[in-house]
Amino acid sequence: MFRHLSSLWTARHFLLALVKLDLRLRYRRSVLGIGWSLLNPIAMTIVFTVVFSQLFGNGNPVEYAAFALAGLAVWSFLRDAATMGSKALLMNESYIRQSPMPYTIYTLRTVLGQAIHSCMALSVVVALVVIWRGNASAFTGLAVAIPGLLLALVAAWAVATIGAFITAFFHDTAHLLEVGAQIGFFLTPIMYRRDILDDRGMSWLADINPVNLYLTLIREPLLAPDPVALVSHFGPQYLSAIALTVGLGALAIGVVSWLHKKVIFHL
Repeated sequence: MFRHLSSLWTARHFLLALVKLDLRLRYRRSVLGIGWSLLNPIAMTIVFTVVFSQLFGNGNPVEYAAFALAGLAVWSFLRDAATMGSKALLMNESYIRQSPMPYTIYTLRTVLGQAIHSCMALSVVVALVVIWRGNASAFTGLAVAIPGLLLALVAAWAVATIGAFITAFFHDTAHLLEVGAQIGFFLTPIMYRRDILDDRGMSWLADINPVNLYLTLIREPLLAPDPVALVSHFGPQYLSAIALTVGLGALAIGVVSWLHKKVIFHL
């Protein structure tokens, strides 16, 4: 594992070049450039706010818009990292055949690209919270949310790596993940609050949902009036997120160790 991480660090400039290339190719000759990455979450947030702010919110459209956009930013990152990351080895076959780079550099390429887009959406959330509360608590909340962001990044990388190796042997994996993501969207408290599940005796849906764990650690500090006070209450959530992330990382390491010599014959 340490040798693998050392190889990744050695190839960091190559990785950053790939991420920059993805962004440049995606938004080449575009008027808004990378700003287009905000169009989908902002459009969805506007729709959710118009339709659901009175039903799921507290009657404050700005508050609900920040709530929904934060949820969409985290969800979109985890979803796209898993679904697009699962195709990473197939999409980078030419690089794999020409250079002896660690395979996980290609899944990390996808995850970092998606992280950039989600961070831009979260910056809009910070602006909405500043408008809503009229103070700078959102910046403190952003600092408190950093551990959750880092855990989500590592977990997404692990899931993308596992998915990429499985997809190399079973190409329908990416399609299955996309179907699962559509179902998971409605089972995750993104456009509605967890209280709705709790009131109906369905809190177990949120408890067994790993996405909700990272969503809570990232969104709640951004929206809270006193983010620092949440740290003491988030102890169990942090421990659960760390345990889950370590478990996913260990599984990814095992998959890479087991299949890295075989995968080239299935690309």
